[in-house]
Amino acid sequence: MTNRSLPPTIAAAFDPRLFRATGERLIEQLATHLAQVQAGNAPALPWSPPEDKISLAAQWMEGDHDLCGEQSGLDTIALTNRFANIVSLALKHGNNLHHPHYVGHQVPAPVPLAGLFDAVGAVTNQVMAIYEMGPWATAAEYAVIDAIGTRIGWTVGDFAGAITSGASLANLTALLTARNVSLEEVWHGGVGRSKSPVLVAHAEAHYSTERAAGVLGIGTDHIVRIGIDARRAMDPTRLDETLKDLRRRGVPIVAVVAFACATPIGAFDSLTDIAAVCKKHEVWLHVDAAHGGAACMSRKHRHLVAGLELADSAVCDAHKMFFMPALCALLFYRNRAHRDQAFHQHAPYLFDPVADELSEYDSGRRVFECTKRAAAYGIWGTWTLFGPGLFEEMVDTTFRVAQEFYELLRAAEDFEVRYRPECNIVAFRHLPQGLGDVASDDTSRFQLHLRRRVIESGSYYLVSCNLDGQSVLRTTIINPLTERHHLVGLLDELRRQGQELLQRGNARRA
Repeated sequence: MTNRSLPPTIAAAFDPRLFRATGERLIEQLATHLAQVQAGNAPALPWSPPEDKISLAAQWMEGDHDLCGEQSGLDTIALTNRFANIVSLALKHGNNLHHPHYVGHQVPAPVPLAGLFDAVGAVTNQVMAIYEMGPWATAAEYAVIDAIGTRIGWTVGDFAGAITSGASLANLTALLTARNVSLEEVWHGGVGRSKSPVLVAHAEAHYSTERAAGVLGIGTDHIVRIGIDARRAMDPTRLDETLKDLRRRGVPIVAVVAFACATPIGAFDSLTDIAAVCKKHEVWLHVDAAHGGAACMSRKHRHLVAGLELADSAVCDAHKMFFMPALCALLFYRNRAHRDQAFHQHAPYLFDPVADELSEYDSGRRVFECTKRAAAYGIWGTWTLFGPGLFEEMVDTTFRVAQEFYELLRAAEDFEVRYRPECNIVAFRHLPQGLGDVASDDTSRFQLHLRRRVIESGSYYLVSCNLDGQSVLRTTIINPLTERHHLVGLLDELRRQGQELLQRGNARRA
């Protein structure tokens, strides 16, 4: 029953009957949307300029809100219909990652049911900082960390971990721990008390490494980049030489940052060799395995992350190759004792001084967030429902389709692909007849303008990157519903759009 002592809008907003009605409508709308998008009966990206979408969103916020006034009472039907219209608007104008033509950024088509598990935490607001505020959220997080950590190769009880909001924040947290362990008294005294420390990283390190260097006071000018080999992976020999030189000169080293895998083409570093070099020079090894860490779930591909268990810290995004909704990033420490080294805080208003035994379960001690959402609900629920085999199948399927795409590109005379994919990332160029010098700036610009035309058409969503100064097209097969024939269609669409682009350019020159 509605509490009539409450203002009518509050009463409506918290009414379980309205929640049931709108929830049932929401599930119906989402199921219909998924069916249409997965069948390809919608644009991959419903493109319109940002100004138009912002204006439309603002107009809807100014709509009719008088649907639960004192006189009218709770109009469940009217509110449910308005709710459905709002949801339809959001679905119509959002990105369609479940479309098999979505082959863009490293953001997956998530398991739909994972979103429903997430909704349990969102609706009931299961937040984390201390155990008593999110007891089941804490339990689910610990269970997930233990399950995946053991698949990496650690023993429960020896390692520790936490879930945080994205790999950038997880990398920052891990490198903050490395800084505090590597440099004495830096938490209280700051980095200025010591000789300028350095961070040693893969030459094509993700930009979050630079951000971490800036935030931690190391400075981006003090990132020492290690050259890459023919696979675009970090060269362990060059790393050894660099660390030897830094030690000889007495330069403090915070950590080495390796990748599994690096973003541009998905190259996996030789972690076993790199770990041996780091151990030799007594340097902390951090591995950004945000994308490729899920290979540990696959019997066929786990060799790609061999040596990950030797890292001092590692990061893996569940909202990448575990196909979970964002954000859910896993942070691991090989040595359990390091779990409390990132932060040194005293907050008796939050952490109970008479329940010290619960401090082990207070996530606010170990991650940047104080209030943190129950990020583990999606992966915990999905794992519990389907079992770990689902994650193995999704890794194997997307990696296989990427290999098929590579073979299609190799067989096409008007496309160039230089690297066989190690995972589900493929970088290539379209080089149609009449384009001109393949090493020219015009060819690079052609790739960028071609991509722009394709994504704004709504037919496919792909991205670009820069390799050795040349712009290339880049796909991530991160929807397990994408199949070979969809990628044949991508090549045809690139050819069609490329031909129109060339004709436009020729017409302008004429």
